[in-house]
Amino acid sequence: MSTMNLTLLTDFYELTMMQGYFKNHTTEVVIFDAFYRRNPCDGGYAIAAGLDQVIDYIENLSFSPDDISYLRSLNTFDEDFLDYLSTFKFTGDIYAIPEGTVVFPREPLLKVVAPIMEAQLVETALLTIINHQSLIATKAARVVYAAKGDGIMEFGLRRAQGPDAGVYGARAAMIGGCVGTSNVLAGQLFDVPVKGTHAHSWIMSFLDEYTAFKKYADLYPDACCLLVDTYDTIKSGVPNAIRVFTEMREAGIPLKNYGIRLDSGDLAYMSKKARKMLDDAGFEDAFISASSDLDEYLIESLKSQGAKITSWGVGTNLITSKDCPAFGGVYKLAAIQDEETGEFIPKIKLSENTEKITNPGNKTIFRIYDKETGKIRADLIALVGEVFDDKKDMIIFDPLETWKKTKIHGGTYVLKELLIPVFQKGKCVYSSPSVMDIQAFCRREMDTIWDETKRFVNPHDVYVDLSDKLYKIKADLLEKMSMDALK
Repeated sequence: MSTMNLTLLTDFYELTMMQGYFKNHTTEVVIFDAFYRRNPCDGGYAIAAGLDQVIDYIENLSFSPDDISYLRSLNTFDEDFLDYLSTFKFTGDIYAIPEGTVVFPREPLLKVVAPIMEAQLVETALLTIINHQSLIATKAARVVYAAKGDGIMEFGLRRAQGPDAGVYGARAAMIGGCVGTSNVLAGQLFDVPVKGTHAHSWIMSFLDEYTAFKKYADLYPDACCLLVDTYDTIKSGVPNAIRVFTEMREAGIPLKNYGIRLDSGDLAYMSKKARKMLDDAGFEDAFISASSDLDEYLIESLKSQGAKITSWGVGTNLITSKDCPAFGGVYKLAAIQDEETGEFIPKIKLSENTEKITNPGNKTIFRIYDKETGKIRADLIALVGEVFDDKKDMIIFDPLETWKKTKIHGGTYVLKELLIPVFQKGKCVYSSPSVMDIQAFCRREMDTIWDETKRFVNPHDVYVDLSDKLYKIKADLLEKMSMDALK
């Protein structure tokens, strides 16, 4: 998929606000944070994804003559503003959490530091890219966790909400831990493994099931996975597969990557029956893969029932994140730079809903790891420039329920700053790893969270706290606004 100019991939009000800033000569440098408030799927974590596409978007951000003509036709924008747009380039800074990182609510996944018109324009595209891929990567990580080491193949392209969702959803699913995708275009674009077998129509196109299996095995002896549920799984499908495997063995054809796929019926029962039949015939190393509207909950249930399935094909429920179809990321103003001093003045958004009150200021994120286990103890949102000594005790507290405090003893933890520079003065200073390298990194990231946080029902929340300085700034702003409202 060639790189597209997505400059007009924005909400109309971003452009009307831009014109307002332009007309009022508003040029302040501002900080916007992109973050989310609740983990998808009622889970205990999320996986950051989409940064590589954000980079493509920013690097190709410019208004073409056709874009300008279209905007002119809307009879909303003045010529002087359109002239400004005709030479528009992004000149700001962007900081982000690397793809594949385990993340939690309220912490900035991405921070934009730029003149207000530039920062405003990019909001919509950044959110749609980050929200979508982070959602699918998170869903994939959950499915992979449920499979407990079994391979997960993504094959949801035909059920995705359009080509882009299918392609970039496959990319995100690979980041989340899938061993392959059926999406050939995604394989080409991102250099990830593509996998697949055959459909029921292949079986039905031959006079009988055995012939269909035989012809397929002749074509693909090194990757022979036979779909056994077109007619009768136990009475026909598995016996015919065994017959073909037997003939391959007798012909001296090495049986390397071979097995059967179940796509319907009681997968626990069918897999146990099929496993016994395969083992009795001497094919103990034949795999059994399964599909049929799977998700993490069904996979977990099937494994608890002793299903003899060793690989899983997951389509609709993964590529659409069917039970949680939106990530919910938002993009909020956090600070405005004083043009005289260069300092950032913290800004805060109030709400009747406590969780929607934003965290002000120019921030970064420190991850606190247990030194002995390498597991995450908490995340700390702090002001840029704050320094912490991991040899000293640290008391952290929930910024919403401040009575909840934890003391972390000095010398028992290590700190890592999560936000890294991606753009500096409009130039990209970060090189994205390959998708498979991001997947390997994500796998290591998943090892840093406790199983209690990974569980699907009532997961343990990882604390995301504020530094004392940041908390004081937030409290002072809230107090000032409260007092101003009483005047």
